[in-house]
Amino acid sequence: MSVTTPRDAAKTALREALKQYDGDVKHEAVKAKIEQLCELNPTVAPSHSDRLESAEWRLISAPSFPQGEKLPNGQYAYTLGRLAFNMFQPTNLKVVIDCVKQPVILLDEEEKRSHDIIVEFTVIDPNFPELKGLVHNLGICYPATDETLQVEFTGGKLTPQADQDLSVWKQVFNTEKSDNKGLKELFTSFILKLMFGLVPPKAMNEETGEIYFQMKRSPKGKLKILYLDEEIRITLGEKGTILVCERSV
Repeated sequence: MSVTTPRDAAKTALREALKQYDGDVKHEAVKAKIEQLCELNPTVAPSHSDRLESAEWRLISAPSFPQGEKLPNGQYAYTLGRLAFNMFQPTNLKVVIDCVKQPVILLDEEEKRSHDIIVEFTVIDPNFPELKGLVHNLGICYPATDETLQVEFTGGKLTPQADQDLSVWKQVFNTEKSDNKGLKELFTSFILKLMFGLVPPKAMNEETGEIYFQMKRSPKGKLKILYLDEEIRITLGEKGTILVCERSV
């Protein structure tokens, strides 16, 4: 007969609170459950832990991209531009996030790991066909302290999900189309290019539908690991953003 430990009970309570409040980590009930679980963190020096290696994490709290819209069904909608530095067209395309994953793979260099953020989305814009795609924000991370990771983003790519009509995909995401960006978006794109050395996407790969961009001067940030075990990872970003992820593989 299995015995439920205080940590197991705290994890169950957090999952239930996230489900009840649509992943909102700012809700007082969710905040309380996060604090309770973090007090039971079993991992010493989590940024060096093997528990981070060769795993795929799935976000179970709400997405944290800027200017999202919560829909009546609890999902979150964004423009495509908000998911990846306004690098992919049409930037004002409305999409809903189906899932956010973060595969962590140990790289060749000591303690460096991948820090890719993969967003599965569905187009819900009435002016476009319903397509499913992936936005990959590509990055790496490595320990800065025992509890903190240094994170660097290196670029991104946009790809169709499996079984999508490639001819329709090309019509919607052709980078040669005019995007009719407003002055604010143009200014933002210009600043990002100056700050991070963003290299705009080249022509779409005709065989795969993939579009790719690079960052020559990688934006950097710190990520504090508040909790880590075989099932759950909770992190705190520099701007106070808390993300709760669950291991899926």
